[in-house]
Amino acid sequence: MHNRVGRGLVILGAVLALLMAGPVSAASAGDTIQTGTSVCSMYVNSIGFGAYCSNGAAYIPNGSNKPPPTWRERLAGRPFVPCRDFDIPDGIRLPKAPDGKKWVMRITITDYNLDTYDGGDKAHLERAYVPVGPVEEAQCPFPNYMEPFWHPFKSNYPPPALVVMPTFTPRVNVPAFFSLTAQSSKAGADKDDPGALSGYIDPNHNLTMRGQVAAMTVDPGDGTKPFKCLMGVTTEDDPDGYDETQDPFHQINTCKHIYERSSATQPDGMYTVKLTITWEVFYWVGKDQGGWHSIGKANVTAVQRLPVQEVQAIGG
Repeated sequence: MHNRVGRGLVILGAVLALLMAGPVSAASAGDTIQTGTSVCSMYVNSIGFGAYCSNGAAYIPNGSNKPPPTWRERLAGRPFVPCRDFDIPDGIRLPKAPDGKKWVMRITITDYNLDTYDGGDKAHLERAYVPVGPVEEAQCPFPNYMEPFWHPFKSNYPPPALVVMPTFTPRVNVPAFFSLTAQSSKAGADKDDPGALSGYIDPNHNLTMRGQVAAMTVDPGDGTKPFKCLMGVTTEDDPDGYDETQDPFHQINTCKHIYERSSATQPDGMYTVKLTITWEVFYWVGKDQGGWHSIGKANVTAVQRLPVQEVQAIGG
């Protein structure tokens, strides 16, 4: 099986317009975790995903048996500021802020113990969207010495690249198969670049995040009902799940649609195909931690203009 990209690949560009769906909540189930010596708060929405971790700069052992410094020792007499204001993550829509104020995402470390090297077992993060002016900003300053206690990182989803097989222009009464390229079906860490979205915590733990397309719902635009296709990361030798050694009527792939009429009477001679792409985001916190854990899903919508020809023959 092999995808001949020149025949079946439609990259986002002039014909595919990406439209963001209404945002899901940034707070997902299981979004606050203890990872080695850090506590991390994670989010996933229709734009992307990421994490905000306390104690982000890990203590690096110097080869001695000396225990790592506690938070109090690292502060060296300076006050601990438990909160930090971040920009609102992309994909979150809020009403207009009151005059003279702006919206921020305020992350606060709570239930911490300064006499531990990682904040203690009860430490966790609380997240809130709050409008702030000069007075509120002064309540949550961020001096330089607090920088080592935080580590934010984020990733956006790649632009979807739609594959239509067996030809870019579907034929009437011949099944058209839909998929996404492997590169546009995943984000964050992968086998080729495991550190793509990974935060160093200590010598034994990294918080690593990745997203992958779990499903794609296709509204073919010809008045028939939308259909849902379960998705997954494909192998390199079979990136689109289409077997070119078989004809379109003998395929295992079920993500298909048969157009019964050409698009000649449609605006610009093309059907408007609507895609709803469901991303699922996972995290992993190092060895012996139970593998990858899902933190939630989010939908991204896209619109594809697709010509369909009244030609029965199959070919490029």
